[in-house]
Amino acid sequence: MLTGKTAVITGASRGIGRAIALQMAQNGADIAIIYSSNEAAANEVKVMAEKHSIIARAYKCNVADFAETKTVCEKILEDFKKIDILVNNAGIARDTLLLRMTEADFDEVTDVNLKGAFNFIKHLSRPLMKSGAGRIINISSVSGLIGNPGQVNYSAAKAGLIGMTKTVARELAGKKVTCNAIAPGFIDTDMTASLSDTAKNFIDTGIPLKRMGTPDDVANLAAFLASEQASYITGETIRVDGGLGM
Repeated sequence: MLTGKTAVITGASRGIGRAIALQMAQNGADIAIIYSSNEAAANEVKVMAEKHSIIARAYKCNVADFAETKTVCEKILEDFKKIDILVNNAGIARDTLLLRMTEADFDEVTDVNLKGAFNFIKHLSRPLMKSGAGRIINISSVSGLIGNPGQVNYSAAKAGLIGMTKTVARELAGKKVTCNAIAPGFIDTDMTASLSDTAKNFIDTGIPLKRMGTPDDVANLAAFLASEQASYITGETIRVDGGLGM
């Protein structure tokens, strides 16, 4: 389904990003794995992806750093020669109630979750336009759609990502680049492993499907949006939340 394509995936060493990288590799895409610090985990994803007879390489990058992102994108283009798919998945959370939230808590989350996506879109927009069928997929969150107590910073960044998605979709549509967002709900990852008992009880009472999602639930949609079958879908935000936000 993605044979001959090259995909750049940020935050690809674990969780949702890891699942997306492996799903796209399974579908035939060469993979650029962007990670922030865990080189061993990134290399593990690389080895697993290469089992699908594709090319995979790992790149360390602080996605919030504009200049560093530019350098990494140039290196990826040098290595792969072209880029067809960009998945902006890198994200962090610094959860606390508004009254306790520091300026650093807010800035760090928005810098990684929102500015990080801008940086990669900015630096890869031209090669994506040259692709003739470029795909940008931004991993937002249901928190960006309905809000969530304790996540003023995270919700704001993820809501901003939805606005960015719509604008980029309009700006790049003439070059046959689509841009869509995925809004996961409660997904079983490292980020949700430390949920309180109250939050875990909410899964049974607040989610119609009464379970957490898996990274593969998100990865399956990402692979579809990256494919030719999704060539007429752009500017959309699709929830993968078990019905939480409906």
